[in-house]
Amino acid sequence: MEVRGKNAIVTGAARGIGRGIALELARAGTNLALVDLGNPADAALTYNLAAQTELLRTVEEVKAHGVRAIPILADVTRAADCARMAAETAAALGSIDILVNNAGIIAVGLVADFSEQQWDRVMAVNAKGPFLCAQACIPHLLRAGAGAIVNIASIAGKRGRAGVAAYCASKFAVVALTQALAEELGAANIRVNAVCPGFLRTAMWTEVLNKVRLPLFESGEGRDNLTFMATQGTFLGREQTPADIGEAVVYLARADNVTGIALNVAGGAEVN
Repeated sequence: MEVRGKNAIVTGAARGIGRGIALELARAGTNLALVDLGNPADAALTYNLAAQTELLRTVEEVKAHGVRAIPILADVTRAADCARMAAETAAALGSIDILVNNAGIIAVGLVADFSEQQWDRVMAVNAKGPFLCAQACIPHLLRAGAGAIVNIASIAGKRGRAGVAAYCASKFAVVALTQALAEELGAANIRVNAVCPGFLRTAMWTEVLNKVRLPLFESGEGRDNLTFMATQGTFLGREQTPADIGEAVVYLARADNVTGIALNVAGGAEVN
């Protein structure tokens, strides 16, 4: 599918990976609805989410590539918000051709100490969110006669690790949802794939994973855990970037005969 002139939704688009995806789609000529919660505070988390000002700034960056772009404030854990998101996108841009389910959060801790509130919140955003967004957008994709859904999972969705059980479980769920949707929607020429990022310098790492002192992330006192993991834990010996993930999303949006895969973009950190 040629993505130039098509219309895409990207959730969690204000910063980090979502921003990188949006900018790569814009460079490819795709019009965009950029969706984010716009509320930094979350009682279940130890770091701030993106602010509305960040979303508006990303919209302007996207527009600088000569495409149309609109901001939408929505909570992907609420069905009504997802339905409104789809309706506003179709009204403003004319159709929905691509859905990128990127919105995600993280909370860390051993299972024995992990709160039910944290578990429910991680699963709601990371697993329920893609389900609700897909449910809201599928009728629009069917009307378009073709399309693509790209879910952002993680290499943590292929191998569970100590201290991040909720995050891993949620991303395993995203991979399974991807496979199920690919089978359900294949006959309608709607392709569904996932991208599994590796080690990126986003808020999840700098504000959460880089600070926890668990064996999985231990790299020595005072050292940068992300740099250690990326250089020692990947074949290529370097971090990944939001642009790397964006390039993978553009590929999967274009690839007419690829569906049901979970593509690692992790420098060789995960090869299954």
